[in-house]
Amino acid sequence: MPERNIEFGKYGARGIKGHEAVARQLDALAGYIATPVTARRGLLARLHYLTRTPHAREAARAAGLTVTDRTLRAWEAGTRMPSRRNLERIEQAYRTVRRENVARYLTARLNRDGRGTRVEIHPLNQSQVSRPRQRPVEFRAMNVRRWDRIVTAWAAGDDQELDDAWVDLVVDLGSQWGQYEYVTNIGFAA
Repeated sequence: MPERNIEFGKYGARGIKGHEAVARQLDALAGYIATPVTARRGLLARLHYLTRTPHAREAARAAGLTVTDRTLRAWEAGTRMPSRRNLERIEQAYRTVRRENVARYLTARLNRDGRGTRVEIHPLNQSQVSRPRQRPVEFRAMNVRRWDRIVTAWAAGDDQELDDAWVDLVVDLGSQWGQYEYVTNIGFAA
């Protein structure tokens, strides 16, 4: 694409890709458990979320948590602690299942029956770029009405699809859309 940055940060600009900022905001809206998985309380909360129903157990197994029921009971009782690798698997399975569970709700909340959600785009940080190389990039706001593709890609953990979906929406900014490929923050609420 003609507006894609090839050597971002070459002159000192700082920021993250727009789709990564959107994923961060969606993660914040998903409402994950705040206590880390390494703490007993966080571990028990995640295990309860992943094992409270047969459907949740199937989703956890599909997400990569493949341990026996006996091991799960031992973890819940506190007689055994999961290894570091199993803690990572529990966290990854929890985030995957949580994303799948809240995706439909977030899509409905963000679409708001066709009214959409206001999105604020904060441009990249150019404070470390020398004056002659700085370009004027202002704060932008736009109304996004179609969140289905973005939320679906986020729930699936597909970064490339999320990037493509976000770029398709940012093109609505007009001829300057390429200036917002990298940003400091993207804000919206559901």
